[in-house]
Amino acid sequence: MSPSQTTSNQKVNPADAASRSKALECARASIDKKAENVKVLDLSDLSGFTDYFVLASGMSDRQVQAIADSVESVMNSQGFETVSIEGYSEGRWVLMDFGDVVVHVFLDALREYYDLENLWADAPRIKIPSEFYGPAASRLN
Repeated sequence: MSPSQTTSNQKVNPADAASRSKALECARASIDKKAENVKVLDLSDLSGFTDYFVLASGMSDRQVQAIADSVESVMNSQGFETVSIEGYSEGRWVLMDFGDVVVHVFLDALREYYDLENLWADAPRIKIPSEFYGPAASRLN
């Protein structure tokens, strides 16, 4: 495990735990729609505008939109307000702002081009529980 990756046995303050749980629910909703390469970045010590980024890739504009729909549906069903959504109609890069969590759903080629993981290389990666991927998982984070 890299030094920047955190595990579930590290102590997390209660406010951060709620944001982390919210970010992981966004990751689960993305995975449920077969998103590729889902990552959760902890920006809480690096950013003043959000605590977590969730990054996910889709293979087509329709899949990107389906992933975004899934995330929004799960967040709304849990009572979280969507602050804004950008890019949905094009389905190339959908940015979803939930305040303490920002979700980026990319077409795979655009994700590589913008390379947010490299831009935020100092951000610790949060391990996504393997059970989110189901029994036939071939790729874990």
